[in-house]
Amino acid sequence: MASGSDDPRPKRLLVVGAGAVGSFLGTLLGSVGYDVTLVRIFEPPSEAPVTLVRPDGTRSVVPVRRVTRTADASPPDLILVAVKMPFLREALAPTLAWPDAPTLTIENGIGAEEMAAQIRPLAPQIAGSLTAPIRLASEDEVFWLGRGGIALAAANPRAELFVRPLLADFARAGLRTAALPDAKAMKWSKLLTNMIANATGAILDMDPDAIYADPRLFDVERRQFLEALDVMAAMRLRPVRLPGAPVPWLARAIRLPGWLGRPILRRIVGGARAGKLPSLRLHVRTAGEGPSPEQTEVAWMNGAVAAAGRPHNVATPVNARLSELVEDVAAHPDRRVWLRHNPERFLAEMAVPAGRS
Repeated sequence: MASGSDDPRPKRLLVVGAGAVGSFLGTLLGSVGYDVTLVRIFEPPSEAPVTLVRPDGTRSVVPVRRVTRTADASPPDLILVAVKMPFLREALAPTLAWPDAPTLTIENGIGAEEMAAQIRPLAPQIAGSLTAPIRLASEDEVFWLGRGGIALAAANPRAELFVRPLLADFARAGLRTAALPDAKAMKWSKLLTNMIANATGAILDMDPDAIYADPRLFDVERRQFLEALDVMAAMRLRPVRLPGAPVPWLARAIRLPGWLGRPILRRIVGGARAGKLPSLRLHVRTAGEGPSPEQTEVAWMNGAVAAAGRPHNVATPVNARLSELVEDVAAHPDRRVWLRHNPERFLAEMAVPAGRS
């Protein structure tokens, strides 16, 4: 990707994992002149455009190229990887055809940049956190649902000269942007926002507002956050503000006594996702009446908090147990039904130490 504006050639963007997030960001950059290729493994190759529907209802039809295999793409100036964490290593492998192309990892959770550094050690590595709510209505139409934006940080020194030009392109497309100095602090701050009623909602199949309305369930939410903040402190990371997501304020509110913090936080959590289901709950729900055929991302969310706490001697029993229970309900339909909408059973399960169920 050219770092300045002197190159008249359109910047070639390869989007690996063109689901909702990848399609949105690819289409957004396509709207300001990027030559965009989307890798969609379940679609035949085509030149069909994608329609971007903005929050004000205006629609943009953006030309894109669609391929089934990464290997069929033209050499890119930028590779944007937006797959779920369990599939990231597999998705990155074919991008080694272009070993020094700048790479933007936009995954939720912790660990994407480290994995990309292992597989693509020569590439400038950009870490991204998207806070804008979006929805893929069909393979040809993506809805941008509301506020938020994108934050970028250089994950290695080679990426530093690419961050601000890329943010300028996102800003030209109408997205709020922020350049941040610390990729790890940014990703851990985004993790805090992703944890809101996510694991708890997946286990109970309950909405965030209902979870925060119950003082007992709010206590579980609060303790998972406090553990994550303790881990961040041990790693010398401070919560940072993301576009549309005042994470330092969230951290302060969660540290308030439960009786004071709960009504404050309850007022904002219901509308925080613009009606979208939290990702872990959506994953469990899509399993239907059988076991989930795919691993959830909880190992890179609550599980990552527990894993990061161990070398720093920070206790994380709530996150460790939540991670176990999410995997449990995803894999076992009977457990899913037994825990659904049942706070008493959930709280009894949370009292069992991780690794002993």
